[in-house]
Amino acid sequence: MNVMNRKEGRPADSRWFPHLQRVLASMHDSYNPDNGMLRRPFSSPGYHTTIKQAEFAYPIRDTTDYALGLLDEGDAAYRERAYAIIRQVISLQDQNTESATYGIWSWFWEEPLAKMSPPDWNWADFIGKRLLLILIRHGGVMPGELRELVADAVRHCCESIIRRNVGPEYTNIAIMGTFVTLVGGEVLQDGRIRNYGITRLQRLHAYTMQSGSFLEYNSPAYGIVCIVELSGLVAQVSDEESLQLAGDLLELTWTMIAEHFHAGTLEWAGPHARSYDTFLKESRLSFLYMACEGTIPFVDEEKMHYELEWYGNGIRCPERLLPLLTEPGTRELLRELPQSGEFRTRTAYTYMTPSWTLGSFNHGIMWNQCRNLLAFAGSSGADHSYVRLRVLHDGYDYCSAVYIGEQREGNALFGIRFALDGGDTHPNLDPADGRIAASDLRIRLEIGSKRQAPVCSVREGREACVRFEALDVEMRLQFLHGEASGLGPFRLERTEADGVIGLDVVLYSGATRDIDFHEMERVLFLFALSLGQPDEGPDAGIRLEGDGTVTAMLGKGEAQLILRQGGKPLSRHELFHEAVQT
Repeated sequence: MNVMNRKEGRPADSRWFPHLQRVLASMHDSYNPDNGMLRRPFSSPGYHTTIKQAEFAYPIRDTTDYALGLLDEGDAAYRERAYAIIRQVISLQDQNTESATYGIWSWFWEEPLAKMSPPDWNWADFIGKRLLLILIRHGGVMPGELRELVADAVRHCCESIIRRNVGPEYTNIAIMGTFVTLVGGEVLQDGRIRNYGITRLQRLHAYTMQSGSFLEYNSPAYGIVCIVELSGLVAQVSDEESLQLAGDLLELTWTMIAEHFHAGTLEWAGPHARSYDTFLKESRLSFLYMACEGTIPFVDEEKMHYELEWYGNGIRCPERLLPLLTEPGTRELLRELPQSGEFRTRTAYTYMTPSWTLGSFNHGIMWNQCRNLLAFAGSSGADHSYVRLRVLHDGYDYCSAVYIGEQREGNALFGIRFALDGGDTHPNLDPADGRIAASDLRIRLEIGSKRQAPVCSVREGREACVRFEALDVEMRLQFLHGEASGLGPFRLERTEADGVIGLDVVLYSGATRDIDFHEMERVLFLFALSLGQPDEGPDAGIRLEGDGTVTAMLGKGEAQLILRQGGKPLSRHELFHEAVQT
């Protein structure tokens, strides 16, 4: 098989080479020579894998990262270990061209593809990228037969990616699959695969640049993934036009990150289309520290969290954006997001002051990974808090609840509706279709703090007040309207556990019962939230319309927010379309 020769050896990331060595040193004892895999503490998002509880597991992606890291480090004592890992990883790929899982891997060595529910086709992209980097950086010095095995595995990944052909709306996979096919096609000297990668990049570029943002908008997790993948693409691609297109997307992603970074709290301002954590993890701050070449003290370098996949991609934040990462000024952002499927014209709004920030979408599902309404207040040097809206079914976020809202500066007017389609804990993998068994169902405005919870009081009637004392800032939550036919009377409740406060509207709590939203004529809850100086929040009210809709209002004059909602549960598409119309 013909493989293009490229510049090989250690990437030019000398500043971070000691961190690469430190991370690798911490992993050596976890290697199991009996199966050629890395043993790691088990973690899972709760879907795809059928492994629910385990102390340790053998993850294929982490193991492949370890092999690439060993070769990047260049220590001859570990070269054969890296080769053994690569052989084992390749042996676990489904290379049967007739198979439905052709070209992919399972997540864990101990769980074959046939046992996953369902298998994750993204693994052609994730593992394929790592094997391609091994081929590019170290193919010239590895044994010829192993180099051929790696090239074959990369080719299978490319074919799997082409068969699946995800659209540009699946941001991180659209980028990663472009890297594997475009750069893979160049390295394998396969014009068909290369041309597919070029066309895919052109489609992604046109789709993204038209609206100026990704569908997975402002995601701390996937924003960083996109930076890593696009930086790697810029570093490796040879085609000049593709280099320009990838550079455009990289600049756009860095701009999105810098614009949403809140220097006052060192947090990533909302809203987040997808997020796995609410407070910004140490690893994300470490990434920014590295990308700014250590010029901004986001973390203590001696304690920074370093990821193996960052090495060698030439990751750098554009110098023009550095002031946005350091200056806690006041700014306002409004973005219209790309349309995809049921998500009609969708907007994202962010407002920042030096000490707090509030962001929201105009509509979205209440998935655990969505932050449709999110605020931060405080100081990075002292204490700071987050405020997050959730809808909980037996303690876990209910995907078929739908957020509808409007925001202006520190004021938000929003409602919760319920969809008759969609998922329970995941949008697609566990359909609820508007019917659930539940012992508890509630809407929660959740307040969590880095150190000490803020002062929170529930006033007479339907109003709660949260004071951030050190800032002389107050958050005021007003419960404007609620109805849930068939669920009985609802109540307002303040909860607190492990320092996290919940301002809850309890729709149902008791013995497990079936809840069928198809049988309900009306389920609608409306709220107003204001963040700013104490006792200065605008007044809110509602008006019941003759056609059964409810109009909520917050503020007066040109700054007034208005939200008009029906109450009948509908499909997600109908709820989102209705939100756009209002």
